[in-house]
Amino acid sequence: MATSRDFWLSCGHHLLDRNAAGRLLVTDEFLKAYLARPELVPPPEACAEEQALHRALLREPRLPVAAARIAAIDDVDARQNWQTMIAWRDQLLAHDCLEAAYLAIARRNIHFPQILVCQLVQVILRNALDGSDDVFVLRAAEMLFRPQKLIFQDASVVAVDEETEAVCVQHPALPLLSLLGLQTATGVELLSEATSESYWERSDRFDMALDLSPGGRGLTALCDVISRWLAHLLAIDVVVEPVAEMQNLPWNWYVGLSSEATHIGDAIWRGDLVTDAMRAELIGLLRLLFRDLEDVIENVRGEPVHLLLAMTTEEILRIKPQNLLTGLPVRDMEAVN
Repeated sequence: MATSRDFWLSCGHHLLDRNAAGRLLVTDEFLKAYLARPELVPPPEACAEEQALHRALLREPRLPVAAARIAAIDDVDARQNWQTMIAWRDQLLAHDCLEAAYLAIARRNIHFPQILVCQLVQVILRNALDGSDDVFVLRAAEMLFRPQKLIFQDASVVAVDEETEAVCVQHPALPLLSLLGLQTATGVELLSEATSESYWERSDRFDMALDLSPGGRGLTALCDVISRWLAHLLAIDVVVEPVAEMQNLPWNWYVGLSSEATHIGDAIWRGDLVTDAMRAELIGLLRLLFRDLEDVIENVRGEPVHLLLAMTTEEILRIKPQNLLTGLPVRDMEAVN
């Protein structure tokens, strides 16, 4: 399979430039793509100030915009949208690459709408995974920027994109259609060796399910994604692998990959009773090892870091990739050098 095949075209990676280190550089074309969003395209009845601002930024997307100019817009919602957009644009332009802009957001806990942050995660992952020919890794990477609905059948755990409209998993060994009362139809299809070739043409539809069952390829692919994410953003070399059992593990350092996972990890750390409800939410445990011990703070060198995956009570998995950037015991380092 060729390694030059494209995927996730909708993230706009083709609108960006790269520096000598392969980091993403903001272009005017990339900024103009934001101006095409329906929240920012002025409707016919928009005031003259909003219309003029939109036209000016289409001509010069890096144009400084004073707060007073946004305040002069009549519509309250439009003012809020433009305040967010200009703050977001200025955050991207304040750094020498998109990777550094994202690291600053994660480390300083800067609040922006989740849709914008997830789009930034996607385009950075698209860069980090450029040339990958493993569609299981690409599908696992989707979980870092798109929430997943988890479906359980016996010992199987299947992740389906939460926003995908048609929920139907076609797999002879996994009769989820009848279990969910769904009719056989085109829609979500389980990623497998037999269906893997179709991923390339449908990668922007997010309509392929991933098996996350213990010992399966999905969790292993997620481990690979995490390793590449950290190598790209923090320039550290790690090995990540699934852990079958949680009992009697050294609990020296942990990172929750979701809010629910952090809550469970905190309880284990304090020695609290891990309730049955917590165990039901926990869907995966990974072990991270640093190849170069010089990357690790001294008091935990040589010790594994455990990464927890946990879902909500509604069986939704929302991975927070920023936790990997802020929660690991790495030595202090500059953002993306």
